[in-house]
Amino acid sequence: MATSEQDKVNSREFWAQAAITYSYIILWIVLSAVVIMVNKYVLTFAGFPFPIALTLTHMAFCATLAFLIIKAGFVETVHMDSTTYLRNVVPIAALFSGTLWLGNAAYLYLSVAFIQMLKATMPVTVFLVGVLLGTEKYSALYALNMVVVAVGVAAASYGELNFNLVGVIFQSGSIVTESFRLCLIQLLLQARGIKLNPVTTLYYIAPACFAFLCFPFLFIELPKMVHSEDGWRLPSGLLLLSAVSAFALNMSVFLLIGRSSALTMNIAGVIKDWLLIALSVILYGSPVGGLQLGGYGIAFLGVCWYNYQKLQGARQQTATRQTPGDMESKPLLQTGTPRR
Repeated sequence: MATSEQDKVNSREFWAQAAITYSYIILWIVLSAVVIMVNKYVLTFAGFPFPIALTLTHMAFCATLAFLIIKAGFVETVHMDSTTYLRNVVPIAALFSGTLWLGNAAYLYLSVAFIQMLKATMPVTVFLVGVLLGTEKYSALYALNMVVVAVGVAAASYGELNFNLVGVIFQSGSIVTESFRLCLIQLLLQARGIKLNPVTTLYYIAPACFAFLCFPFLFIELPKMVHSEDGWRLPSGLLLLSAVSAFALNMSVFLLIGRSSALTMNIAGVIKDWLLIALSVILYGSPVGGLQLGGYGIAFLGVCWYNYQKLQGARQQTATRQTPGDMESKPLLQTGTPRR
C-alpha cells in the first residue's frame, strides 16, 4: 500500500512539473509571436515606419525596468568594473543594437513568413563565425549540413513572391551581427566566468544599446520624422505593448532554459517558426508559394539534423567530463538569446 501511495505521489509530481514546463514553452512561443507580429504591424500598418525609434523604446523600457528591479532588491546584480564593462560588454551591446535595428528594419520590406525562413540560416552563420573566431571546430559533416540549409533557404528565396533585396540585406545583416554576438558572449563573458541572468543582462546591455542606437536615429530617422511630408503618428499603446512583451520574452527565456533541455528549446523554436508563418498568412495575407514551403522544409530538416548533432556532441562531452564516482546526473543546459 505504501508503494502504491508513493507511486501516486510521484505521478502527480511528474505531471505537475510537466504542466509547468509546457506552460513555460507556450508562454515563450506566445510572447515571441506577439513581439514579432506587433512590431510588423507598428512598422508597416500603423503609420510608424521607424525601426530605430521602435528599438530605442524597447531599450529604454527594458533598461528602466531592469534598473528598478535590481535597485528594489528583487534580483542581485553582478558587480563589474569599468574596464571589464568597456572591453567585454560594450562590444556585445554594439552587435546587439545592430541585430535589433536591422532585424526590425527588415519588417518594412519583407513578410514575417519570409523573414522566419531566412532565419533558418542562423546555424550556418553561427558555425562560420564560430570557426573564424575559434569557438567552433570545423567538421565536414557540419559543413555539409550547412550546405543543405543554404540550398533550402535559397530555394525559399527564389520562390518568394514579394522578394525585396533591401529587406534581405537588412535581415542578413541582423543574422550576421547576431552570430558574432553569440560567439563574443562565449569569448568575452563565459571565458571570464561572467554569468548574467536576463535582468542583469538588460541592466548592463540595454543602456549601451540605447546609446549606440541614438547615433543612427539622430542622423537617419529624426530628420525624416521632423520633415516628413506624408505625416506619421505615434502608436503609443502598441509601442508600450511591444516593449512590455519584449521584456517579458527575456524573462520567459530564462524560465524555459532553467526547466528544459536544448532539444526541447529547439523543438519549441521550430513550432514557433511554423506558427509565425501561418499567422503571417492569416493576419497579414502574406503570399507563400509551394516552392517556398518546399525550400524552407529542406532548410528546416537541415537545421533539425544540425541541432541533433550538436546535442549529441554536448552529451558526449558532458559524459566524458564526469568521473566514475559522479552519482549526480548533470542536466544539459543550453544558454542563448530569445529568438524573435
